[in-house]
Amino acid sequence: MHSKNTIIASLFWKFFERSGTQLIQFCVTIALARILIPEDFGLVALIAIFINVASVFVQSGLNTALIQKKDADDLDFSSVFWASLGIATLVYAILFFTAPFIANFYGQPALVTVVRVLALTLFIDVFNSIQNAYISRNMMFKKLFFRSIGAIAPSGIVGLALALCNFGVWALVAQQFCNAFLAVAIMWFTVPWRPSFKFSFTRFKNLFGYGWKLLVSSLIDVVYTNFRGLLIGKFFSPADLAYYNRGDNFPFLIVNNINTSIGSVLLPSLASFQDDKVQLKKMMRRAIITSTFVITPMMAGLAAMAKPVVLVVLGEKWLPCVPFVQAYCFMYLFYPIHTSNLSAIKAMGRSDIFLKLEIIKKIYGISILLGSYFYFKSPIGIAYGAMSSAVISSFVNASPNKKLMGYSYLEQIKDILPSFLIAIVMGTIVWFMGETDLPLYATMPLQVICGVIIYIGLAKILRFERLDYLIQTIKDFKKKKAK
Repeated sequence: MHSKNTIIASLFWKFFERSGTQLIQFCVTIALARILIPEDFGLVALIAIFINVASVFVQSGLNTALIQKKDADDLDFSSVFWASLGIATLVYAILFFTAPFIANFYGQPALVTVVRVLALTLFIDVFNSIQNAYISRNMMFKKLFFRSIGAIAPSGIVGLALALCNFGVWALVAQQFCNAFLAVAIMWFTVPWRPSFKFSFTRFKNLFGYGWKLLVSSLIDVVYTNFRGLLIGKFFSPADLAYYNRGDNFPFLIVNNINTSIGSVLLPSLASFQDDKVQLKKMMRRAIITSTFVITPMMAGLAAMAKPVVLVVLGEKWLPCVPFVQAYCFMYLFYPIHTSNLSAIKAMGRSDIFLKLEIIKKIYGISILLGSYFYFKSPIGIAYGAMSSAVISSFVNASPNKKLMGYSYLEQIKDILPSFLIAIVMGTIVWFMGETDLPLYATMPLQVICGVIIYIGLAKILRFERLDYLIQTIKDFKKKKAK
């Protein structure tokens, strides 16, 4: 079992890795968005739909199975590696030969070569998936930090250089490919795991017995998530898809740093206590309360400041993405509930429940998606449908854990409600501040400063235990780091 100090240190290193990587990527994206046109980003987004689906088959849920298995050894890792490599070869061949059909589907002939080049990252994903499983099992998130930073910066330089040389969409392709390759290359020299020429069908079968349900779950989730982009790309324009994706990227940048950090550390941590239901509930409850306390003010503040943020960061040509930013800020408010509940279910080895939940969510999710498309006939209508699905899914994801560990959805709502309420108060005040006649570059810093003061001040006045816990956790981490 992992100690509290190990878990906290891992959480912070994972957060630093995500936030550092996303910050650099964000800066690179801003520069690229000012050089390239929205249509270039839209074309890459069209291809990403198919690459994301293909990546699910390559990982097959086996990386999570390696993390969850108590006694996974080198034979397990090598068996998963060779099986994944074989799957990647098959999937790449399918994408290579279907690339012309994908291009015809969108009416974009230039996509053929781009699909075939970007699909090569599937082979890189095989190494990356196993390396990440090894890191998670051994709580080596510090190495992950240096890997990600070391890969994202050079790849960003490559992308910017090609954009300045008028390579258009190929600047984005080169950036993604270089980032994936450098990440794996760095881990090759810093992580002791190496694939050995060993393969056990029995081991693979056992791991796949757990992982196939996660594979199907991930496949359903990825197809469902990317179906929105496919719908927009097919019936609207690449520019509309670019606005939709960029509106998602702003809040996703914030939430993903925190949520992925917690999820990556939470799964192996919960897995080590999978037989202790009391401890499981305690850890899960702490994760939900703390992550919600951090995420809600950021989402409320960003929604209130969406228009000035887009103007300053991306420029006037990206203003159509503002309503998408606001819609996704609301949607991501519920992600701490999703992450914590699903991590607990996976940690207890209940991939069967995980799969059932995904099927249920996607049945009503597709219905809402199609309904919102036919009713609104616009990309923003699709975003509104995603918002309503997120609210319903928070209940669906939480429902099994009432029986599994005695932590009901009502209890979870009571735990996060205080953070929601003071975030709404803060966001409302910040929005009204933006309606003044002050210059844009003067108003934005003032809004951020006042927002932080109001939120923390209210938490202090109301004596929120979650604020004290967060401050103490940071202090403990600093002490541990100083030793």
